[in-house]
Amino acid sequence: MAGTAGTPGTPRVLRAMNDRAALDLLLEHGPLSRTRIGKLTGLSKPTASQLLARLEAAGLVLATGTSEGRPGPSAQLYEVNPAAAHVAGLDVTPGRVLAAVADITGRTVATHEVPTGRRAAGSVVRQVTDALDGAVKAAGLARDDVRRIVVGTPGAFDPGTGRLRYASHLPGWHSPSLLDELAAALPVPVEYENDVNLVALAEQRLGAARGHEDFVLLWNQEGLGAALVLGGRLHRGWTGGAGEVGFLPVPGAPLVRHVTKANSGGYQELAGSQALPGLARELGLADVPSGPYAEAAAALVARAAAEDSDAHRRLLRTYATRLATGLASLVSVLDPELVVLSGAALTAGGEVLRALVQAELEELAASRPKLVVGDVQEHPVLRGALESALAATRDEVFDTSR
Repeated sequence: MAGTAGTPGTPRVLRAMNDRAALDLLLEHGPLSRTRIGKLTGLSKPTASQLLARLEAAGLVLATGTSEGRPGPSAQLYEVNPAAAHVAGLDVTPGRVLAAVADITGRTVATHEVPTGRRAAGSVVRQVTDALDGAVKAAGLARDDVRRIVVGTPGAFDPGTGRLRYASHLPGWHSPSLLDELAAALPVPVEYENDVNLVALAEQRLGAARGHEDFVLLWNQEGLGAALVLGGRLHRGWTGGAGEVGFLPVPGAPLVRHVTKANSGGYQELAGSQALPGLARELGLADVPSGPYAEAAAALVARAAAEDSDAHRRLLRTYATRLATGLASLVSVLDPELVVLSGAALTAGGEVLRALVQAELEELAASRPKLVVGDVQEHPVLRGALESALAATRDEVFDTSR
């Protein structure tokens, strides 16, 4: 592997670059032989053998079986040592804190959920530490074994004040001393990120946005929000509020004033999950699901996409028009290459809803990005938190130049 421009080509630096390239290949492809690693990296067999011996001695790779059962050194397979490091991710909603622990390969080894809300006992710090400790214990680890934690919440912590903004519905998370209290309780690096931004990161690393540098992710679950990835990087805005599109004034909805106090806005009222049951009743649909509106909305959309009736078709067409109304503003300003639809109230509609939104958007906006349904649908916020923690931890653990 050649050195990059401006990087001194010392033997130590070049070895570290080759080591990282081999580790990344093992993460991507799984167990590989030294011959295969040599071919993929362009290294000679002796150099590849030295590299693997060095990584094995450092505890970063393990010998695991042989290719097709064949004996001999050339058939020996190697994999990244899963125990080289562990990270944790937390997904916070008004109703619960869900924690997960993953090993350095990205495999989730344990999860634990702690109920929250008005009736839940304990402070936010207690809820977070209980969720983390539950996942750590289930993984057979101690808290000190976790190298980094990433916490996903609605809204965003203002970098100037340290206080959570745009999420007044999240009880207990608005104390000005909260981050200091969490830092004292969690003596490892902890990062906080908007939940929808983490979903975008998961799609960028693992899902529908792989290989795309400019995309918008529209999320519709408990709330309606967006994540903006420009030039391959998340755009968070001055106060962390980029993508809070639920507050966006849109045609077809009353003008909402004092939006942060109301914790809602025109686009949220028009196309958010809570609007779907009422729309279904207006269209004469029977048996409208009750319960939490995110679950009810997902059930309605899934049923409408599967049923072939006039009322169900009208529901999907109306919903698609409402979604495209807000999206038209986003794509007109950002001109993204791709729009990813995510969150249960969007993914439940599958290809049927996606095609309707695409057709509506092409009539409402000058630019015409491709629309896709998100691939990461199982706990996407949590998966994004783990991916964020893994990226930073791998940079630390895989650096063999020190």
